[in-house]
Amino acid sequence: MILARIIGTVVATRKDPRLEGKKLLICQPINPKGEDEKGYLVAVDTVHAGFREQVLVVSGSSARMASGCKDTPVDAAIVGIVDQISGD
Repeated sequence: MILARIIGTVVATRKDPRLEGKKLLICQPINPKGEDEKGYLVAVDTVHAGFREQVLVVSGSSARMASGCKDTPVDAAIVGIVDQISGD
């Protein structure tokens, strides 16, 4: 799983028909302290995440197992909204 923050939205008027009605969000990976990590990824939103929310993202075959993504061409899916992070 990847810890990330939502930083934007992708609008694609032409896409695979299996992606119709799916919200695509730009995610910035973060560390457990909430600090930005390198890179970005675009993920299908399965939990109605909002701008600047911290989320859990799965990738690869796990993304295709997320709710509503079966047999859909996705490589990353948002599967949770983070309420709190704590550590030692």
